Amino acid sequence: MEINMRKHRTVIPGKGLTAGITITMLSLLILIPLASILAYSFKLSWSEFWQLIFRPNVMQAFRTSILCSLIAAAVNCVFGLILAWILVRYEFPGKRIMDGMIELPFALPTAVAGITLSKMYSNQGVLGSLFENLGIRISYTKIGLTIALIFIGIPFVVRALQPVLEKLPVSYEEAASMLGASRGYTFRRVILPELTPALLTGFALALARGIGEYGSVIYISGNSEKQGTQVVSYVIMQKLNSGNVDYEGAAAIALVLLIISFLLLFFINMIQLAAGKRAEG
Repeated sequence: MEINMRKHRTVIPGKGLTAGITITMLSLLILIPLASILAYSFKLSWSEFWQLIFRPNVMQAFRTSILCSLIAAAVNCVFGLILAWILVRYEFPGKRIMDGMIELPFALPTAVAGITLSKMYSNQGVLGSLFENLGIRISYTKIGLTIALIFIGIPFVVRALQPVLEKLPVSYEEAASMLGASRGYTFRRVILPELTPALLTGFALALARGIGEYGSVIYISGNSEKQGTQVVSYVIMQKLNSGNVDYEGAAAIALVLLIISFLLLFFINMIQLAAGKRAEG
């Protein structure tokens, strides 16, 4: 008996204490805040809830957030794959610095990123003035909004792809080349199928982050209802900062965002589960 007790002894405290601490922290940080969203949302009747969600400005904000996030996530899949490929398959001076800078959007406060991007792409900005000469306005438009979402979403795709690329043997490409396959064919039929689960995971994470983003887009979007550049997070803040604070309305819109996030997380888990079964098979 004494030998078995020593054998199962671990550094972390016992199951009861550890589970209690875990459940307490989970409740305080996640479950109770989520429950409060539901509680405030349910103060509205079903008719009031749907009238609020289908208001023109709210629907426009949802369309803007989802459409721009989809475009940004798709762009990130292309350039994120290129960046991950370069960082894994090539050696060059400054590689570690470049690899570290990928996570800069995580470390940089989103408000700082938004102010910097809005200034850079404004009519008087370094890049914005060049586009202005071509008749293209970026700041305070959906283009600028999409650029900000690309900035904050690119690390999700790169970090999702890097571990898979590191484990992908170069011998696959060499074997395909020896059999006479072109580079394009090798990429489409050998490499891309292996990367697809990770690519879809990065896409879904970037999309989920973009739909609920606030700090980096609040300045560069312009928040114009007339031009359709308001995002959902800004509409929520409007309801909380107005003279008559509308907690119920803000919670109802947040509930829809929460449902979208859960669906995306479910999608990610299904992808990872399918990828795990494929690896085992």
